[in-house]
Amino acid sequence: MIFERGPRAFIDETVKLLCGLTVQGSSTQNLSQSASDYIGERVGFLNSLRYSLATFLAQVYMEVDKIGEELVEDPETKLPLLLVTINVLFSTLEASIGHLHATRQSDSSVDGSYSTPLLFEKLPEINQEGSQWTDCEIRDAINSVYQNLDKLDSYISFLVIKHKKPRKITQYWIRYTCGAVGLSVCSIWLLRHSRLVGSSDLDNWVEEARNSTYSFFKNHVEEPILSIRDELFDTFKKRHQGIMDVEEVQLTSNSLHRMLLAFSEQTKGQKFPVNASDQKMMEIVMDRYEKELMHPIQNLLNGELVRAILIQVQKLKLDTETAMLELNQILRANEINFAVLTALPAFFLSLLLMMLVRGWFKQDTKAEGRGRIARIQRRLLVIEVKKRIMQYQNYVDQGLERDAQYMFGLALYSLDRLYQSVKWHAEATGEWERLREDIIDLAKPRLQTAHKESVISHMVTFECLLPSRNRQ
Repeated sequence: MIFERGPRAFIDETVKLLCGLTVQGSSTQNLSQSASDYIGERVGFLNSLRYSLATFLAQVYMEVDKIGEELVEDPETKLPLLLVTINVLFSTLEASIGHLHATRQSDSSVDGSYSTPLLFEKLPEINQEGSQWTDCEIRDAINSVYQNLDKLDSYISFLVIKHKKPRKITQYWIRYTCGAVGLSVCSIWLLRHSRLVGSSDLDNWVEEARNSTYSFFKNHVEEPILSIRDELFDTFKKRHQGIMDVEEVQLTSNSLHRMLLAFSEQTKGQKFPVNASDQKMMEIVMDRYEKELMHPIQNLLNGELVRAILIQVQKLKLDTETAMLELNQILRANEINFAVLTALPAFFLSLLLMMLVRGWFKQDTKAEGRGRIARIQRRLLVIEVKKRIMQYQNYVDQGLERDAQYMFGLALYSLDRLYQSVKWHAEATGEWERLREDIIDLAKPRLQTAHKESVISHMVTFECLLPSRNRQ
């Protein structure tokens, strides 16, 4: 009441609060009562206005539905009757809204809301004896209907503006005022240090900031990344040049095979096949080696001990080269891992950017949007339609005709919102024609409520009204 209704209300309420403290010692109760009256008057008015508009909408819709087929078959007779009925409904709406003028409180906090009453254009009286209207009279009557709708639109817009919740800029006017003052002070301070008054301070600060930013980026971003990249590439290049390859290992293996074959043939005194197993020939070498070790000094000079030792050295060389070759293969297989590790920062940065862009595109939380919240809003509209249809039927069963018309008007409003919100999505999925028929069926006042419930149960199976896929 004090801080969120603009500067004028701030001054008025502050004065009232201070006067209350002076006179009564405490004005908290009066302030609470003032807030209750302020909000209650506006809520009550908007509820009454909604009741009148929804009832008017339902009455017009029911009249059109009642004589719709007859209007197509005999428009010359039925159209004037429909226009006269609409004229009567406009008069009823005018009296309903005009009742707000009669019940206006003298100390209303809404200034100027009731100063001008709503007056609709009147249609000429139709001849009840059956003479038909001319085309000019029908055209004038239709034009008067459009004029009345324009008057109603402008008048309702004016009343809603007067009674609705204050705008964001009005609610947060203190913040905006402080921000404007701070911005003005900052602008004056910058102006004093700019070229406009002959000072070079601002240029020097900008140059220092630019140099500091460039230095930070170069020392903490660019150089570390380039260093890591060069180190990785140098490691890969040196590894390719210095590590054992398959050809060298194969040469060592062939040499060991020939040495084993010659030693085995000389030791056993028989011819071995060329493809003899290295394992069996190595067993011959080890048996001979064990016998030679019984007299190491003698066999070192005259025996086969030195030759057996050299063969084992060759075998050790082959095992070492084989292990180095396997290690080389492991390192080569992990090159992709090093590449992925170097690309992870860029990947996460791109993923974050995509999430931000996706969130920006799907920031619309209304039912017309494309995100998960929009799907929930559309399903809530279906639930709202079902609830109002059931309430309409309850009023009909209780014989409350006026309340039933009011609830049917609200149901039509909800159906119109649903129609507008799902149209684009249903057209994209190819479901629009069938969904449009279901919405029209729900708007038929003479259709049984049980059938409408089955229509609603069928509607929620459409793709555009299903929950989000990742939440199913």
